[in-house]
Amino acid sequence: MPDKNWQFELEEYIKQGEPERAEKSEAWQTAIGLQAVDGLKTSEYLLDTAKDHIEGKITIDEAQKRIHSYYEQRTTRTEIENETKEADIVSARITKLLGEKAFQFSPAEWITIHRRLFEGVFDHAGQIRKYNISKKEWILNGETVIYADFNSIKDTLDYDFATEKQFSYEGLSVEASVKHLAKFASDIWQIHPFGEGNTRATAVFMIKYMKTFGFRVNNDAFRENSWYFRNALVRANYNDLQKGIHSTTKFLELFFSNLLLGTNYELKNRYMHVDFVDETASQSAKSETPKCQIDTLKCTLEELAVLDLIKKNPSVKQAELAEQTGKSVRSIKRIIDSLKEKQYICRVDGKRYGKWDVLV
Repeated sequence: MPDKNWQFELEEYIKQGEPERAEKSEAWQTAIGLQAVDGLKTSEYLLDTAKDHIEGKITIDEAQKRIHSYYEQRTTRTEIENETKEADIVSARITKLLGEKAFQFSPAEWITIHRRLFEGVFDHAGQIRKYNISKKEWILNGETVIYADFNSIKDTLDYDFATEKQFSYEGLSVEASVKHLAKFASDIWQIHPFGEGNTRATAVFMIKYMKTFGFRVNNDAFRENSWYFRNALVRANYNDLQKGIHSTTKFLELFFSNLLLGTNYELKNRYMHVDFVDETASQSAKSETPKCQIDTLKCTLEELAVLDLIKKNPSVKQAELAEQTGKSVRSIKRIIDSLKEKQYICRVDGKRYGKWDVLV
């Protein structure tokens, strides 16, 4: 894999300020970063392909074909090259999925995402496992999370998704919403319905789900901390009561806060190790929050998403907000009215030619 320079090279497209290039670059950075959850690294060839796609020289479908052709021509490969092939192929597929607006909140969607990511990579792509699994984890001193029994996977999936679908985020504070999303991600990951690729499939599913709230998630979180994400999922699902170890979503909440709210918590894997002594002090002492303390605002998730877009562009129109969040103009008007009522924004210089003043 190219060294850390790949991040700076792709970041340049965001700094240029062209929305389409920035969106593509964010998707590629997330996709490449996610390969670290399974210890995989992408190639220089993938980086060159990503640049061509971001610059509009090729479509994402052409990028995928280019990657496949590249590896078909390489008849002799080492084990390392095979792992790089998986990372390259899956990265391109993640980028394609993140660029698609279509999404259905259901177990079938999650299964479809797994199939689309790993078809031709794993024999079991998109298939529910028919055996029980265990995995030795470094942060657990070689112990394993107890995953769902293969006989109960379908029922557990249906229950968790039905429960989440019935849950209402309306009126829920940002902090409470982040905690709930972290818990939901933790619960479905613990099911581990697939033989391999569960964490990458979970991440893609959760990103697309969170976008339905109108968010453009912070790609830095997965780009730089995807291994932390996986370990946080592990700690959220491990108990050893004899040793006084309890499952906790607090590490996952820090990750989701960085992902959604733009906080800057220092995410260190060693803090999650079961033998680490002073983890609470370390995590709380080395954190930063945005200037406006955004995680303390009495906003809903959808209000926060709109507020964030207004901060970035005070002249933005309601129709533009609707397009960027995927919501109706009527919903945007309701959200705007709520933000004004809470005195978080106000209109200056009139309705037609004015702009928004953010007061927090």
